[in-house]
Order: sequence, then structure tokens, then C-alpha cells
Amino acid sequence: MNSLLATPPIPPHFYEHFRLSPSRSMSSVNPSGNRKRKAEDDTPPSDHDIRMSASPSNSPAFSPRPLPPSRQIKRSRPNISGRPLALPRLLETLDTDALRSVLRSLCDRHPELGTEVVHTAPRPSVSSALQVLNNYQSTLQSSFPLGGNSSSDYAYNRVRQHITNLLEALNDFTPHFLPPNELQVSTSLSYLDGATEILHRLPRWDTPQHNLEKDAAYEEMAKAWVLVIREAGKRGGGIQLQYGGWDQKLSKHNQTTGGKLQEAVNALSSSLCWMGGHQDSSTGQGPDPSSIRQQLLSGTYGSGLPLKVGPW
Repeated sequence: MNSLLATPPIPPHFYEHFRLSPSRSMSSVNPSGNRKRKAEDDTPPSDHDIRMSASPSNSPAFSPRPLPPSRQIKRSRPNISGRPLALPRLLETLDTDALRSVLRSLCDRHPELGTEVVHTAPRPSVSSALQVLNNYQSTLQSSFPLGGNSSSDYAYNRVRQHITNLLEALNDFTPHFLPPNELQVSTSLSYLDGATEILHRLPRWDTPQHNLEKDAAYEEMAKAWVLVIREAGKRGGGIQLQYGGWDQKLSKHNQTTGGKLQEAVNALSSSLCWMGGHQDSSTGQGPDPSSIRQQLLSGTYGSGLPLKVGPW
């Protein structure tokens, strides 16, 4: 009993240097114990015992590792196969000519669709219409044979179809810019000025019969000029014909055609003379001071007439 009391206590830091297995008894480390240790106590601890006895927080096997970021792995389609393009992508691949061809084909097969396109599409402008006519003219000029006589029958046969295409386009565009379809006189005059200039560029042929198509086109163009001029005379007394130098432009066109637009020149002269704003290109004289227009502008209208009051 005295010997047990004389045994000094085990200091606390002793346990920090010795890790005890959970299966061992605290009495096995007592140096003064009388019990013998078993044989298995003498065997060194295995790696498994060391890992189990170690603290999870200090063991490298249980150290926290950062988880890899979640990745979305795209799996290949198991049943991939060819398929046609969607309509928006298909339209992106078509050029202007291809789109026109597709649209024309659809309108031919479905007339009601053509009517919808006519009412939905914006009205063609003067510049766009003249651009189309210039394209036909360029195609015509590039079709002439190299060398030789450009006004011969051989050259005419080479470009005959292109002349027909240009004249047909001219016949289709001209009524669109005439009243009552076109209400703006300035728009009509601008188109006729450009279309007449394109008509001048058609070649003259050695064979008079080949020139009949161009002469007939000049006759139709003269009628279009007369229609627009007379319509302008009904609106505001033809005041719009005073601006833009239309009398000089039309006179120049008439000289180029050899007098084939004389009817239009006469109609324009009549409107300008009534207004008193026409200047005779041959004499260089200005407007007549006795015209109604000049009297209204100068404030002398009716000054020479006797003043009458009351009934006749």
C-alpha cells in the first residue's frame, strides 16, 4: 500500500510523446505494474494502427483537398445526320439575282402573293428606275463585236435582243411615272429627262429598217412629255414649269432627236407663254411685260381698264 502511494504520478506532457492505440490499456504503460504484457503488445504498431490512432485533423491522409471545378462536358450527338438549312440561313446565301428569281417564281405559282408584293413593296424612285435602264444600256454596249462597223447588220444582229430588253423596260417604267399614277410633276419631268437621255444612246444603223424601233420609242416619249406638261398646266397655272430650266432641256432633247419631240416643245412653249415667263431662245428676248403674270408681279394688272361700278 505504501509502495503504491510512493509511486509518482505521470506528468501530462508524457502523453504528447506517446500515442496510445485504442486497444491498449492504460496499465500497460505503468512501469510499476505487476501484470505482464502480452506478446502482441511487443509487436510494433502497423501502418493501419498508426493511421487509425492519428488525429484526423493532423493526418495527411485526411487533409482537405480542393474539389475540382465542375465542368460541363459536351457530349457528341449520337445520331448526327445531314439536314437542310433553315430559311433565314438560306436567304443569307442568296444574292440579288437569286432572290429576284425565287420571288418571281413564287409569284408566278401564287398570283395572290404577287398582288401582296405589289402593295407591300415601296414605290420605285426615279434613281432606281434609271439605274435599271442604265444597266440594260451597259449590257447592250458590252455586247457589240470587237472591231468592224458598229452600225452594220452584223452588229445589229448581235445586240438585237439587248435592244429589245431595254425598250421593253422603258415601256414598262414610263407609265409608272406619268399622271395620274404619279402626282408630283417634278418627279415625272425628272424621269422623262433621264429616260430620254438613255434613249439617245441607242445606236443608229446603216439599214433604215433597224431604226424604226428607236423612232417609235421617240414618239412614245414625246407623248409622255406632252401629258406631263399639260397636267402641270392644270395645277397652279403651270408654275412648276418655270423652274428647273425644262424649256432648255426639252429643246436640247428635241435637237438631238432631229425634231421628233417638237410636239412636246410646242406644248411647253404654250404653257410658258400663257404665264409670260418664256424666253425665246432664238431672239433672246425676255418675258412679255404685258403678260398676265408680269402684270400681277408688278402690280399693274387692270391699271389700263376703265373702272366700272354697278351692273352693266
